[in-house]
Amino acid sequence: MKNTVTITLDDKKVQALKMYLSEKKTSLDEQLSNYAEQLYGKIVPQNVRDYIDMTSKQQGAAKPKNASTRPNNQP
Repeated sequence: MKNTVTITLDDKKVQALKMYLSEKKTSLDEQLSNYAEQLYGKIVPQNVRDYIDMTSKQQGAAKPKNASTRPNNQP
């Protein structure tokens, strides 16, 4: 599951960031996501990151198959 984080920044600063980031072929969302991942790697201890990765993989493997793979009993 993904979460959304809201920050507060002056409108003119956001506009300037978007303008200059577009010149570099990137976006504010992309840069903030990259920074958040870096911050996560820097702040969260390795053993906790490993645990989160393991539980995420287990949850991904345990997802039920979608309804379209079930056989249709109608003639």
